[in-house]
Amino acid sequence: MTARTASTERTYNASSGWPVLLGLPALWTAVIFYIVNIVSGLVGNEGPPWHFFVIVGLTLIGSFISFFGFFIVNPNMSRVLVFFGRYKGTVRDEGFYWVNPFMTKSALSLKAHNLSSETIKVNDLVGNPIEIGAVVVWQVHDTAQASFDVEDYFQYVDVQIETAIRHLAKSHPYDDQVSDVDTPSLRGDTGEMAGELQSELQDRLSRAGIAVIEARISHLAYAPEIASAMLQRQQASAIIAARKKIVEGAVDMVDDALGQLSERDVVELDGERRATLVGNLLVVLCGNNTPQPVINTGGLYN
Repeated sequence: MTARTASTERTYNASSGWPVLLGLPALWTAVIFYIVNIVSGLVGNEGPPWHFFVIVGLTLIGSFISFFGFFIVNPNMSRVLVFFGRYKGTVRDEGFYWVNPFMTKSALSLKAHNLSSETIKVNDLVGNPIEIGAVVVWQVHDTAQASFDVEDYFQYVDVQIETAIRHLAKSHPYDDQVSDVDTPSLRGDTGEMAGELQSELQDRLSRAGIAVIEARISHLAYAPEIASAMLQRQQASAIIAARKKIVEGAVDMVDDALGQLSERDVVELDGERRATLVGNLLVVLCGNNTPQPVINTGGLYN
């Protein structure tokens, strides 16, 4: 099956509607003057000539039909013109116009649309069920594609946004701390995720002539059935990371203290006394509670 060539928007230079609107009263003035002359020239029972009815009839029909050729283009709106099944062009400039009355003139908005997707549940890259939603700002870029290449471009945008969000969620883990894969996370790399989502949406919506202005994740959370367990895991990871930082700092402080004691000859420590001092300092620096001093009245070896 041969793929259909994508439609392409082209500009249609429509005529201003004011000359036609002002010309209709002039036409009717001429017709009325003609009717008066014909009627005043009738003698006795002589009827008007046949061309009288033709002219009046054509004037009535033509005037009535011509009114269907008027249309208005409001700011940030457009009109897609089709003449007996053939696309003739698009009028984007605001104003009052007149075209062939037999043309269909479909209004199409060029304004930016702000769409907040529904929160959907999907598994991330490592299989954790998460809830995710996004906000997308888009507008029609090519009126011909939006009108002729998809059935309903509003519905098309809605479906493709959900599809793109699902694909993004399945391609990345929720958080770096619960994943060993070397892939940016949804929670940690929000800027990169927004750019990736916008790029994928643009690829999907190009068929419909839609330009994606902005796309960002608006809602991201673990699914309720695992939210409590994952929160505990995050808390544990945070505690471990904090403890590791405390231990690193404590070791640096102990090393600095021993170095200063040795440089200043404050006290000479053998291996056992050094180990005891290091242990005591680490307990003081790494403990959760305030240390209680113990007075030792003897020596280390008695």
